[in-house]
Amino acid sequence: MGAALIPIWIGLGSNQGDSPAHLQSALAGLAGLAVGRVARSPLYRSAPVGPQDQADFFNAVARFDTVLSPHALLDRLQSLEQARGRVRARRWGPRTLDLDILLYGMQRLDDVRLKIPHPELSRRLFVLRPMADLDPLLRIPGHGMLADLLTVCPPLRLDPVPWSGAEPPPHI
Repeated sequence: MGAALIPIWIGLGSNQGDSPAHLQSALAGLAGLAVGRVARSPLYRSAPVGPQDQADFFNAVARFDTVLSPHALLDRLQSLEQARGRVRARRWGPRTLDLDILLYGMQRLDDVRLKIPHPELSRRLFVLRPMADLDPLLRIPGHGMLADLLTVCPPLRLDPVPWSGAEPPPHI
């Protein structure tokens, strides 16, 4: 009997260099972690959270199934970030690529390295809106229905933007 497939939700963000290209590269990298296809949300542009002395962020969400454990997945995501030149200079600072585990199935995890669901998920419109684009009926462990979270989430400028270059199909 094979390992169980776990549905994964990943937040993607970038505000340095060619952000859409960084996110496209991340999607290709995520395909290597997935069993089956990777679904991706539309791309959005928003003001930064935290320090305002930086460029707007480009954000999206990816959804796929994997057999990786939460920590193995985290390690692989951090390798993808480093491959795109990620430097962790300051909290909520500029970055070439940010990949966050938003959900790992319906599991909850809280340890030194990893918290799932992502602790800021319910307060981030740039995460909730793309998630709703992929599954408006999604239930978030410990938080309830995604649609309900959207109604109480702090407002934020969130502009849809086209994926740069040759637009990939909705599912890669």
